[in-house]
Amino acid sequence: MSSIWHANMPYNKIADRKGHQGWMKREGEYFIFPGGGTMFPGGAGQYIEKLSQYIPLNGGTLRTALDMGCGVASFGGTLLSQGILALSFAPRDSHKSQIQFALERGVPAFVAMLGTRRLPFPASSFDLMHCSRCLIPFTAYNATYFVEVDRLLRPGGYLVISGPPVQWPKQDKEWADLQAVARALCYELIAVDGNTVIWKKPVGDSCVSSQNEFGLELCDESVPPSDAWYYKLKKCVTRPSSVKGEIALGTIPKWPERLTKVPSRAIVMKNGLDMFEADARRWARRVAYYRDSLNLELKPPSVRNVMDMNAFFRGFAAALASESVWVMNVIPARKPLTLDVVYDRGLIGVYHDWCEPFSTYPRTYDFIHLSGVESLIQRSDSSKSRCSLVDLMVEMDRILRPEGKVLIRDTPEVLDKVARMAHAVRWSFSIHDKDPESHGREKILVATKPLWRMPSNSH
Repeated sequence: MSSIWHANMPYNKIADRKGHQGWMKREGEYFIFPGGGTMFPGGAGQYIEKLSQYIPLNGGTLRTALDMGCGVASFGGTLLSQGILALSFAPRDSHKSQIQFALERGVPAFVAMLGTRRLPFPASSFDLMHCSRCLIPFTAYNATYFVEVDRLLRPGGYLVISGPPVQWPKQDKEWADLQAVARALCYELIAVDGNTVIWKKPVGDSCVSSQNEFGLELCDESVPPSDAWYYKLKKCVTRPSSVKGEIALGTIPKWPERLTKVPSRAIVMKNGLDMFEADARRWARRVAYYRDSLNLELKPPSVRNVMDMNAFFRGFAAALASESVWVMNVIPARKPLTLDVVYDRGLIGVYHDWCEPFSTYPRTYDFIHLSGVESLIQRSDSSKSRCSLVDLMVEMDRILRPEGKVLIRDTPEVLDKVARMAHAVRWSFSIHDKDPESHGREKILVATKPLWRMPSNSH
């Protein structure tokens, strides 16, 4: 996380600009990241130490965080060492590809912005939400963006905003409005420390009344709190009581106990079978088979980050939790929405439709895992495909780093199609039997993306 190859740096312009601000500096063939930034020139570690005076950053109370407008993600990268899994996002703005720097460092990140749609997460996902000079106009448009932050923040969770407009010169009106929205939502003011403000979200339903200057109202039951794929931002406030189960900080287990505790939001019984427990046992067995029989390295230095394209409850990511890797758990947007269970377990992920590009830069994931290929591209109401296997394979190839690996589980007939595509994109691959205790007709394809260049005379 502390350095990247200079040759992998996407833009010299951003390096020059951020170098002056203390975010990075060049040493030989590397760029190193001392953890500085506009709002924490003494380093992200020093800034986080200040926050820990007001927020329980140690001890497992906080596990999932969202860093909004993250820059090169020094905040999220530093939190990883404290057992807090921070997902960072920023747009591809005038600063160019800061997210590419973050992913190159091995920090969880993706390209996104608060615009007209909800962010691709379920309600009450994050224990901590953070903005360091993210320049999001939280109070604009009847405080719509603050309301979206409130939807994503777990009851009892913490919101930290550093930089403008917090006690910022010539932004008194914006700062007053920001405080007014927080009061309207019943947030508890924990501290104002310089240009940093810390709030705590209430555990019960918001006290929003019709008598507030922003026109905020509580959402009615027709507004699903966790629908977030191409779902327009709402100006109403999500009721915590509309999210079923015990979801507040203090009622859910601390990390790492929450990884194996059955979340109350999980529908676990089906035909008398405990689906959650069965999923956990299944993936612990499968990951052991990947390591021992297929000789796959699923830990650093070979692997730092993993993409699980069809995550479900995500026993796969849970089985890797003891390793120093992070897993981006993707829940296909048109399948049963289990992403809330992923977050309740202390893992991270997003909704996504795999007939569209994933919001990341090329060559950013070390390992891709996929179980059930055709379910990602078929229509839910028929056997017809919404997009082609070619589209899916080309997108996987775009995301995967050179010398990265792919593991795909499916029937022999499907893997035969996948193998033809793998050959077309120049992956080297082999097909293996499934682990002995698994049922069904599955096989396993393991592929490696080579490092190759187009011939110089190619057009």
